[in-house]
Amino acid sequence: MKAIVFHEHGGLEQLQYTDIPKPELLATECMVRVRAVALNGFDPMILQQIPGLKTPLPMIPGGDVAGEIVEIGSDVGADKWAVGQSVLIDPMMHEKGGVLGETVTGGACEYISVPEQNLIAIPDGVSFEDAAALPIAYGTAHRMMLHRGRVSAGDKVLVLGASGGVGSCCIQLAKMVGAEVAACTSSKEKAEKLKALGADHVIDTSSENYVAFIRDLWGKPRVFAESGGADVIVNYNGGDSWTECFRALKREGRLLTCGATNGYDPKTDIRYIWSFEFEILGSNGWNRSDLESLLDLVKDGKIRPALHSVRPLEELPTSLGELIDRKIVGKAILVP
Repeated sequence: MKAIVFHEHGGLEQLQYTDIPKPELLATECMVRVRAVALNGFDPMILQQIPGLKTPLPMIPGGDVAGEIVEIGSDVGADKWAVGQSVLIDPMMHEKGGVLGETVTGGACEYISVPEQNLIAIPDGVSFEDAAALPIAYGTAHRMMLHRGRVSAGDKVLVLGASGGVGSCCIQLAKMVGAEVAACTSSKEKAEKLKALGADHVIDTSSENYVAFIRDLWGKPRVFAESGGADVIVNYNGGDSWTECFRALKREGRLLTCGATNGYDPKTDIRYIWSFEFEILGSNGWNRSDLESLLDLVKDGKIRPALHSVRPLEELPTSLGELIDRKIVGKAILVP
């Protein structure tokens, strides 16, 4: 079968579009023909190597996979799964020891053998491309916004780094429940795309200070007043923005984080945390129920995954290069 493979860590030059053996089908697994695979923010990091994380080599990237069953293992319940059935793969591979595309061989290939419990049926009317956009980024956003963050109607929500997969979903979920959304991005071109996703206010941080923007828009936060500032700030950037965003968060506001793309050990200011009585809420990954809910939301037309591009599998290096250069809004999809 055809696959994108790298045998050594490094840059895009390590990626090869090549023939490799089709995977072995175990008794408890189903063989899935990959119809769409999506990239995530960790794909460049895995390629370059994350210190302390053991990635098997040779490695196939790609953690978000949708396809159709072509073969069923002898121990798989025939009453639940059928050849030809459209399925989404939950990337959290507990049986195999990690996350698909990170510590388990990924799905940027023509066929993948998957444990039965990692399969989720794709509802009628949901495309392979839309389904593949969901698991890692959208699943993470769903858990962070609705379960951990309790975002609800009337909330004023600020999303930093809104043009990525997680951010683009945060915008849609917040709007879905009736929140007012301000979204930060780094270019005018991206700003227009975020408006199209539903953001009420878009801040181009290359020319505007988002803290000043929010204070003008929603008022200056006050220690002894519950008006002024954002009710919720989504900040998975970390780095210098961590303490900076405190100045835009209202009294008893919620600060949500699911990562630290710009640095995990920033300076902080504890005075804001106690004096404004912030809730700082971490969110780690997704549950299967998040993915099932997202598929239903797409089926019902309540959200629509933001697809930056859909390209043939062999063009994965081009899409990954755009991801590295931060040119992507939403998700980059590859089709074997």
